[in-house]
Amino acid sequence: MSKRGKVWLAVSGLVITSDGRWLVVKKTYGGLKGKWSLPAGFVNEGETVDQAVQREVLEETGVATSVKGIMGVRSGVIQGEISDNMIIFLLEPKGEDIVIQERELSEGAFLFPEDIIHDENASVLIKYLLEAMPAPLLQMDGMLNPGEQFGYTAYNVFVGDTENK
Repeated sequence: MSKRGKVWLAVSGLVITSDGRWLVVKKTYGGLKGKWSLPAGFVNEGETVDQAVQREVLEETGVATSVKGIMGVRSGVIQGEISDNMIIFLLEPKGEDIVIQERELSEGAFLFPEDIIHDENASVLIKYLLEAMPAPLLQMDGMLNPGEQFGYTAYNVFVGDTENK
């Protein structure tokens, strides 16, 4: 815990193929050990949340992705003191060849939602997202410049559908 402090920022990626299969993984550790879940991990220093989710999915599964938008945010407090926050992204795969990172994952697969939803090894979040689909997305806009006075080297804003205003 000391490495991350008491405020955690994580990302997870729901990667969906053009034919509707979801990229799911089974962790080798922690509370999700042996459960189907989404590739996920912490945001590192010097990266934006969208860079972090693409890096994490690529590191864990070998699947390169493009960001479609943000589906939601999961936020909780662990044992009354650790603020645990996760941004959930919708991603599109650039390929479907899975190469799992074996020290973190025991399995990875592209599965159809109907093959996951009744699986006793599906995580609570996976089941929730399956029920919530299709979900409205927050889209990334990387064109906004907040001004040189802040010294940003990357700056993205995620907003709801701006085309239908």
